Amino acid sequence: MADMTKKGEEELQLEEAKKELQTWKNKTKEAEDVIARLTLEKHDEEEVKTKAQQEMMARSKEQEKLKEEFNERKMEKEIDDLSKQNQNLIDNLNKCRDKLQKKKNECTKLKQKFKIYAQIPDSEVEFSARSDKQVEDEDQLIRGEFVIVQRVSAPLKKGQALITFEEETVASQILMMATCSVACDAQIMAVKPERITLDPSVKFEVHLPVSRKQLCVSGVFSSLSEERIKDCLQISFSRPSRGGGEVEEVLYDQNTGTAQVTFLHPGVADSLVLKGDYLVDLDSEIKVQVGPVYTYKLSKFQTFCGSSRRTVLVDGIKEVVDQDELQDHLEIHFQKPRNQGGEIESIKYVSREEKQLLAFFTCEEEKE
Repeated sequence: MADMTKKGEEELQLEEAKKELQTWKNKTKEAEDVIARLTLEKHDEEEVKTKAQQEMMARSKEQEKLKEEFNERKMEKEIDDLSKQNQNLIDNLNKCRDKLQKKKNECTKLKQKFKIYAQIPDSEVEFSARSDKQVEDEDQLIRGEFVIVQRVSAPLKKGQALITFEEETVASQILMMATCSVACDAQIMAVKPERITLDPSVKFEVHLPVSRKQLCVSGVFSSLSEERIKDCLQISFSRPSRGGGEVEEVLYDQNTGTAQVTFLHPGVADSLVLKGDYLVDLDSEIKVQVGPVYTYKLSKFQTFCGSSRRTVLVDGIKEVVDQDELQDHLEIHFQKPRNQGGEIESIKYVSREEKQLLAFFTCEEEKE
């Protein structure tokens, strides 16, 4: 009986164990299902993650590409703006260069216009008396003062004529007319009277003090030292037998081969300047050129401009007859009072075959 009870308990325990085992199997299956489901979800999530990463990489690349395109466009715009600015600067530079060239050309023309080439004529000077100032300065300088006056001029082109009347009122009457009808044989020629504009002229003084004690020496080249050359010059210019005199100072420039000799007494330099050359003992006897030492100063510079009051410019002349006959017709026409004319002092016509002329004028007091 006890064995059967024990067997029953064992069967009961076995049955419970089977139930428990089945329970655990079910739980295990459920767990496996959960694991499978989680694994599948994980796999799906990884695929989503991979797709998301790929999409993010694609977006990042697209963003980089768009950024590069934006930078390129921005750079192209900046380059285009800089190119436009550069072109504007080049255009402005060219305009400034053109203006500068025009100014240079104008400056050159003005320099040529006001440049005066003149030889000062030799004049005999008679000294009647000496002032105290002249007595004080006679040992030092010979003072020269010159007044330079440029003659007033105006260009006369081809097909133009200049008519100078004796009276200003006649010229004024002619200038009030827009055109004048001049009869040339059987033809009538319409000409235009105009006021003549004179080129600017200048007047100034040149002050030229010349030293009576100093002498300019050129062509002094030697292999000797600078101090030795100065000593040789002092000795050579101190010899009375060669026209020299007692030397106070010698200045020498070895680069240019020139020297300035200052004598103790005036008059020596005057006589040597007239000779033009001098023998100097260096390493050998050489001939050097001598000249005066002087300075110059311009003062009282004045400019003049304006128009002639008695001269009329006649333009638009057609050569319907020969030159001399045409000038005669012009003179006859402008002499007649009924044509508002009057007595003519001078007339000059430039035909179209001649070169352009330059007409010179004198002061009104001396008549044109």
